[in-house]
Parts: sequence; structure tokens; C-alpha cells
Amino acid sequence: METTAIRGIGQVSVPVHNIEKAVAFYRDVLDLPLLYQAEKLAFFEIAGTRLLLNIPEDVRFSGAGSVLYFDVADIQEAYQALLDKGVAFIDEPHVVGKLGNTESWMAFFEDPEKNIHAIMSEKEA
Repeated sequence: METTAIRGIGQVSVPVHNIEKAVAFYRDVLDLPLLYQAEKLAFFEIAGTRLLLNIPEDVRFSGAGSVLYFDVADIQEAYQALLDKGVAFIDEPHVVGKLGNTESWMAFFEDPEKNIHAIMSEKEA
């Protein structure tokens, strides 16, 4: 199997300005199950894909639209394979959060149009 094989969209991020209003809309109006909420972010579940609402801290994300998070089996292998293909990564694979015993790993990159996306993988801690 090729190490860059994308298994699906694991997460979509939508930047918001007011997290409380956004959470109320997605939870109470769209009836999406809220998984977790913190000061500047909230995660929802949509048929196996996570929706992340967040107030961007990084200026590169502040004017961005949605961010696609491509689910891969092994983030280190996918990262190296994509680097070898000339993908411009913003950072290296790193843990961004932990839910129970599961760690979420991500590495952000730019496409040729300067849109920011990520590869992601989840593994037991």
C-alpha cells in the first residue's frame, strides 16, 4: 500500500469569530452532536467525520476558509512521502490533542494556491 494513501476526510475546520454563537447554531439548530468544547474550539460528530469550529490563533488561518484534514494510516510515513513529492509543510507531525487514550496527530501543509490543509492520524497513547 502506498504510504500517502488518504483514507478519507477525518475532519473539516471552519473558522469562526464567536465560538458560543457558532456552537449554539451547530448544536441547537443543526442538531449535531457536540463532542467537546474549549475556550476557542468545539468538535462535532457528523457520520464519522469531525467538524471543528475554531477561533484561529495563527494569522495564516484567520482569513482562510475551511481546512481539510486528510486521514492517513501512518502520519510519519505519509509526511515523509509527501515531503519527497515536494509538499510544502508548515510544521512537522505533532500531537494536537488527546481524547481518552487516543492521540490526534497532525501536520499542516499548503497546496499550490496557498490553501492550508493537514494530514491527520489517530493512535492509541
